Amino acid sequence: MKICVIGVGHVGLITGPCFAQLGHTVIGVDSDAARIKNLNKGILPFYEPGLDKLVKENRSKKRLYFTTSIEEGIKNSEVVFICVGTPPRESGEADLSSVEKVVRGIARNLSGYRLIVEKSTVPVNTWQWIKHTVNLYNKKNVEFDVGVNPEFLCEGSAVKDFLKPDRIVIGVENERAKNILLEVYKKIDCPKVVTNLSTAEIIKHASNSFLATKISFMNSVANLCEKVGADIVQVAHGMGYDPRIGKAFLNAGAGYGGFCFPKDLAAFIHICEKHGYDFAMLKAVQKVNEEQKKLVVKKVEEALWVLKDKTIGVLGLAFKPETDDMRLAPSIGIIEMLQAKGSHIKAYDPAANNEAKHFLKNIKLCKNAYDAAKDSDCLLILTEWQEFKDLNLGKIKKLLKIPVVIDARNIYDPENLKKMGFVYKGIGR
Repeated sequence: MKICVIGVGHVGLITGPCFAQLGHTVIGVDSDAARIKNLNKGILPFYEPGLDKLVKENRSKKRLYFTTSIEEGIKNSEVVFICVGTPPRESGEADLSSVEKVVRGIARNLSGYRLIVEKSTVPVNTWQWIKHTVNLYNKKNVEFDVGVNPEFLCEGSAVKDFLKPDRIVIGVENERAKNILLEVYKKIDCPKVVTNLSTAEIIKHASNSFLATKISFMNSVANLCEKVGADIVQVAHGMGYDPRIGKAFLNAGAGYGGFCFPKDLAAFIHICEKHGYDFAMLKAVQKVNEEQKKLVVKKVEEALWVLKDKTIGVLGLAFKPETDDMRLAPSIGIIEMLQAKGSHIKAYDPAANNEAKHFLKNIKLCKNAYDAAKDSDCLLILTEWQEFKDLNLGKIKKLLKIPVVIDARNIYDPENLKKMGFVYKGIGR
């Protein structure tokens, strides 16, 4: 099929190449001329494992194109996916201005039937506004349908998540739209959940809010474990065997981050309030997550006492491994709190060093983990990269001023580090 993907950010730039990999012809549209120019040269705007290969392969097979022209995208497609950003306002409400602008552009360029699919994460019933807006600007009264197809992509495994998903959610109003979307995903063998449009929108927000809840729940249990001498890693291990709970998202640590969980949780709370429901549980989830960052700073203080003029070596800046994404990463708030107490920060991330320049001030970015440890008063682990798990800890101990490790992702064995002579502090251990 001929597909147009509008917005080639973290969602659209996975969606487009993956559709092309399925055999469709895809046009990626974005208003950022510099980004489109780079993509047409094969230069990607962010790091995602396997994406560069996918883009290169499908561009060479003439199945993937990039342009700044929405007119070109609509003209040469049968299905249009909206993948633009919906950043949070201060109130937590999603900013839908980019979605609205794109919808107007689609409506003005309709020349024949199109299925317009909302893939961006948006508040429930946004599909109604999309339909209303298309009708307002669709001067030729061209026939169209609106669909909802939320994404469930985890950064660091997004290509795999798209091509081998655990489910595909499709929201439609009629059989025509349903059959088109089922055809789009025909080559992917997984459960296809077909619902009405509002239900599909709710599934996305509810899913991310529930996962954030699991993380905050485990961080709360971790705080209890520390008070009673239990080990949260073993607690999570024991819980994970229960199929009603599952093993995923049971790791205690520095809290969740990234652009999805904090944004979607805040948006879901706002949606509920707008419709007259106070979702108090999710507000508690938010509070626990913010407190977790303060807890990490407190652990550094417990190890070093006064933080003024102390040098903290930080390993990990991205919100999770296998990505360079630092949007709403826990590292930002934690580092800023340490700096406010007078600490000097040396930091290293295998992928996010360049991104860090846009989010953090007055830190020294190091070339590797050993450089970050050298002459630091402690080592603080904020992202669980495999590279950090494989470090020569004997060498790390010699490089540090004093052998202190604050393991905010529980990647090390506490007893092993203590035997080596480290002062070790984990989360819930």
